[in-house]
Amino acid sequence: MDISDARKGYPTHRAPWQTLSPRLEPVNVPRPPDDPAPLETNDTVTVLAGTGLWVIALVVLLAAGPPAGHEWWIWTCVAGVGLGLFGCLFIRHLDRRRAQGGGDTAPHPAPAVPDPAGPPAPRTPAAAEPGEDPVRGPATP
Repeated sequence: MDISDARKGYPTHRAPWQTLSPRLEPVNVPRPPDDPAPLETNDTVTVLAGTGLWVIALVVLLAAGPPAGHEWWIWTCVAGVGLGLFGCLFIRHLDRRRAQGGGDTAPHPAPAVPDPAGPPAPRTPAAAEPGEDPVRGPATP
């Protein structure tokens, strides 16, 4: 806007999003620090602590009895104990694998053995027999 705009009755100010700087200033922003290294923890102790809490809850529910209509609480505790025991076995398996140098990688399926004859040739309309569907092949009775 120039002075002639002010004389015509237009406002001379602009909103901050309307102003464009002719030169962009570089912003001196410090780089965020790198991610910290993961902590080495004893996963077995953590899972056993959670499983122990589920066992305590189960014992309390069996001793006191769940409120009416909340019998499913017992089965929730049983599921927590069962999953905790499974977690302990799984962690032992992972620890053994790490000790052998296998890491956390899951086993990959074996690659498919390629057909020595090669892939089948695509069916084209020219290769189809008379009265045969060129896409689906011969009709089966």
